[in-house]
Amino acid sequence: MTHNKQPSRDTRGQKAETAEQRLDKWLWAARFFKTRSLAAAAITSGKVQIDCQRTKPSKSIHPGTRLTIRRGSMQWDVVVRALAAQRRAAPEAAQLYEESATSIARRAEETERRKNENMQRTRGIGRPTKRARREWQRIHRG
Repeated sequence: MTHNKQPSRDTRGQKAETAEQRLDKWLWAARFFKTRSLAAAAITSGKVQIDCQRTKPSKSIHPGTRLTIRRGSMQWDVVVRALAAQRRAAPEAAQLYEESATSIARRAEETERRKNENMQRTRGIGRPTKRARREWQRIHRG
């Protein structure tokens, strides 16, 4: 006697009875990283943590899991709200997690700091123009 009954699935394509997903796949679906391999590399290097603990890309997560994600100078503290088998549009991906208020404030502060830092840059400090380079060569090399 064979059973051809498929396991029940929820609306997002996940098995209803398990409700688990690989961490690297969830980070990709939630649009924190462009590819699963980039997500896996970040997890392996310790930039993604579960409850302040280093983890592996294959770690199973479920709704309610707390994650800390660092990319560059930005840091997100999120709680997983839903799982997704496929990568969707950004507004749908944002519904997969809930970001803490302190995390939102910290990221806004960092964005403002970076914006002000760029505005304070003085003109002419970057790469020399062709004319300036030739003048410098003429003076220093004779």
